[in-house]
Formats: sequence, structure tokens, C-alpha cells
Amino acid sequence: MRRTRWNAPARVGDRQSVPDERTGLGLDTPAAAFLPALGLDRRITVRMLPQHTSGVFNFTGEYYEDGTFAPGIPATTAGREWADNRFRTYRPEDLAQLALSKPARFEPGTDWSYSNTNYVLLRLLVELVTGNSLAEETERLVLAPLGLTHTSLPDTAVDIEEPHAHAYYRYEDEAGLQKTVDVTRQNPSWISTGGDMISTTRDLHTFISALTGGKLLPAPLLAEMCKPHPKAGYGLGVFVQDIGEDGGKVTHNGGMAGHAALMYSTPDGTKTLTAALNYVDDAALSMAQAFQQATQALVQEVFAGDRTDSRPSR
Repeated sequence: MRRTRWNAPARVGDRQSVPDERTGLGLDTPAAAFLPALGLDRRITVRMLPQHTSGVFNFTGEYYEDGTFAPGIPATTAGREWADNRFRTYRPEDLAQLALSKPARFEPGTDWSYSNTNYVLLRLLVELVTGNSLAEETERLVLAPLGLTHTSLPDTAVDIEEPHAHAYYRYEDEAGLQKTVDVTRQNPSWISTGGDMISTTRDLHTFISALTGGKLLPAPLLAEMCKPHPKAGYGLGVFVQDIGEDGGKVTHNGGMAGHAALMYSTPDGTKTLTAALNYVDDAALSMAQAFQQATQALVQEVFAGDRTDSRPSR
């Protein structure tokens, strides 16, 4: 199977919406109680992190409704600066502190905006509560039980196990000429938990069908996960989308630096769509519109029409 980098749904350490008896951690617990060194707004709860209602600044940069952009770290929007420094190591604590040094996008719980910082905060939260790395906890709770042997969290590792798709990035050099480079090998710590996971389409199918089919979470927490926010149709770490007469779908796609993955499932996990893509990325995100149009057409082709067909699509 070809391997590709994947933007994974959030993995929340607690398994109930009420506080865990051992740790006191629940979805409505203030995250600052477990991450005191970061100076988080005490109104931000654990729930707001995978829900993206915390309002924290996105460390890869914020796009505002008026068309302005506030940069964060030199991410793929930075052109050659990102390409030349793609092997740099970022500590998750540094990414979180950079984001929290910026003005919040809105008051906690008052709006919705996707922020990669939420996933980094979740990573730090899981590691602090469990005493293990996120990779170890993911292996213990998800990868090993489901047999996902081709999925990993690389942390700072720059290589991808063969065979794999290649990713490309285009930027303008000093002479004003367009240059395209292979950026498959990169240190993914710059995106951290916002999109550093490596997987295959087969493992994605196994994961999303198990998740929506109730094999990973107890029913009450699964229901919480799939409760969409009214502004964006986003639950806890997943989008919950309507597809008209053919019911809904649970999804979380992702793409960065020439790698992308699609992952969709019916709410009961009986029908899925997973796909991996490679493309030429650039600072202007010029592939974004074409990517969205192609994705919408593919989803309609797979999920629209026959509601009785429950065969998995991979």
C-alpha cells in the first residue's frame, strides 16, 4: 500500500464526557488545570479543543474573514523559507506558546474556527495525563487493537517507509523563476499533531469504519463526537456532514506540503471512502479549489444514490 501523510482526527484521552475517576479529566474540565505552564484561558475546556471553539490562534497562520492573513511559523504559506527550512525541529510546547502569545481569534466557546494549535494542546494534554508519548498512547489504544501496522506518528523522523507517494512544492527563487522540489522527506514537527500522521488508505478504512461502528469509543462518547457545531458541522475531531436524501457522513480530510488524504464514512461505518493524493503545493494554495471540486464530485459518486448498498468502498 502507498503511504501518505494524514491529518488525523483528534484523539481525546478520556473515554467519557464526565470526569475520569483516576485523573479528574472530562470533556468539560478546564484544560488549564492540566496545562498550567502555558497560561491558557481558564474558560477553555477540553471539549473546545477537538471542537475548535477555543479561539486560540492557529500556529500555522490565521486567515480572517476580511481577507487578511496573520502569519505564524514559516509554514507552507511562506514559500521558499519553508522549503529551505523543512528539516527544522519544532517542539510542540514551542508551537503552543507561540500561538498563545498571539491575540485569540474570539472568546472561548463563542465561535468556531479550525486551528492546528488545538491538536497540539491535545497532544500535550494526553502526554501529561498519561505520562506517555502520544505515539505510545495511540499505539496502545488505537493502532494495536485495530491492527493498523502501516500507520505511525513520526514525530521528527524525516523518512517514509517504502513504497510511498511523493510530495512536491513550488516556490519562486531569487531570479523570479518557479522552482519545484520534492519535499517528501521533511521534518513533520512543523505541523505536529495537526497533520503529521503517516498511514495507508487500507488503514484509514479500517480506522474510520471501526470508529463510526462503535469499536473504539463507548456509545455516549461517540454520540458526543458526532454532535455537530451549528456553524461548521464539526463535532469533536471530525466533520459531520449532511448528504441530502442519503443521510450523513463522518469525515476528516487533510493535506499539507503535497500530501493529502480523504476519509469518509456513513454514521454506522458500513460504507467508507478513503483515498490518498499527491500534488504540487505552493504558498498561494493554488490547488485548493481544484481539490475541493474533485473531492465533492468523488463523494457524490460514492455516497449518493443507493442507500441500501452497504459494501465498503476503499
